[in-house]
Amino acid sequence: MNRRVLRRAAVPVAALSLVLTACGGQDEGSGGTGDGGSSDGGSSDSESLSGEIVTDGSSTVQPLTQVAGELFKEEQPDVNVSVGTSGTGGGFEKFCIGDTDISNASRPIDEEDEVPVCKKNGIEFTELQVATDALTVVVSSENDFVECLTTEELATMWAPEAEKKVTTWDQVNPDFPSEPLELFGPGTDSGTFDYFTDEINGEEGASRADYNASEDDNTIVQGVSGSPNAIGYFGFSYFEENSDSLKALEIDSGDGCVAPSAEAAQDGSYTPLARPLFVYPATSAVEDKPQVAAFLDFYAANNAEIAEAAKFIPLNEDQTTELQDMTSELTGS
Repeated sequence: MNRRVLRRAAVPVAALSLVLTACGGQDEGSGGTGDGGSSDGGSSDSESLSGEIVTDGSSTVQPLTQVAGELFKEEQPDVNVSVGTSGTGGGFEKFCIGDTDISNASRPIDEEDEVPVCKKNGIEFTELQVATDALTVVVSSENDFVECLTTEELATMWAPEAEKKVTTWDQVNPDFPSEPLELFGPGTDSGTFDYFTDEINGEEGASRADYNASEDDNTIVQGVSGSPNAIGYFGFSYFEENSDSLKALEIDSGDGCVAPSAEAAQDGSYTPLARPLFVYPATSAVEDKPQVAAFLDFYAANNAEIAEAAKFIPLNEDQTTELQDMTSELTGS
């Protein structure tokens, strides 16, 4: 389990638990949103549940689902929510053969490659957006020569044809110093990799291969923070957690430089790197495991508080309503 996430989550989870209790979430009886949004067994007031909920997938979504699981355990102490980090692609591989109940994803499921595998194995699912992310390009806090990059400059760095050719910063922009370009990024199983390559290089999966790749965002943090010439990218929450050693770059996609932030991601000005984050519950898990249905009800009902505790960008009002309506239809609550 990610030690960084545990350090980050411990205080917010405890504080949020008190907030939810103070608001009467566990004492209002059936029908209240604070009890997990379920009046037919989703909360500890109406039914004591037990068992496992197995999730895997995106390392970006992992902290969000982990916080949701820890808060849910406050209501249902006999339910354990495991949160793996195989990357979005690796998570869907497990999900589509029935090894997990819920897949965490930082991109939509692939209609050509992943959906057919799920169909072949009889895995039906629902796509639920649970947060918004501002995919963040970072350099070391010691970097003093770059504050903003255009999407064209990012493509110059990361495009497949840049491999072994674009090796210094001044080859990206002559105003930059002639220092080695040290690249760090997620591996090919990552939904963050898929999204970034699609938006920046014009094709999902199209990227130079001669960079320091890792499915563990903490490894990227360590690599970038360790050199003033390094650059990398990952989810906004990982930057927030490490803002003392990293600097987030503004991105110019044609309308001027915009810094990643919750506001910019929600209002659409942080383009093209603002993106939705998802969970994919298996229909069979929801139908066969009461703890999975109750967990999803809880996730949807307390989504804003969970996102805040996990340092994610919460859904807007319309997105929240859609999440709660879709979850209610799925679980029958």
